[in-house]
Amino acid sequence: MNMKLIISNASGVPIYEQIKQQIKAAILSGELQAEQACPSLRTIAKELRISVLTVSRAYTELEEEGFVKNVQGRGCFVVRRGPELVREQLMCQVKETFLEAIKVARMAGLSQEELHHLLDILMEMKSDE
Repeated sequence: MNMKLIISNASGVPIYEQIKQQIKAAILSGELQAEQACPSLRTIAKELRISVLTVSRAYTELEEEGFVKNVQGRGCFVVRRGPELVREQLMCQVKETFLEAIKVARMAGLSQEELHHLLDILMEMKSDE
């Protein structure tokens, strides 16, 4: 498995959270398949030049959220997920993104109508691709 993780010390997001988000995105996109082994803690730590404990925290949270399962002595593996659960998790991501967009729109002074119009335009553009 040759997954490329990118971390930023300047982002303000904790490193373990950046790792967790990228692995979760890889699982939801299908880049990491059900029952596939995730990159080892030591491999990630070595490649990113960070502590194994930092990677361990990311994997612990992924396991708590039901994305991976730690098998003692073998590593972490992607958990098989039903389509309803994947959809629900993607809906949560959409909700979080919308909340952030609404916050920015309010700072920009956009009205609800302007925001709806912008969403309509973007949805039409996306469907053309």
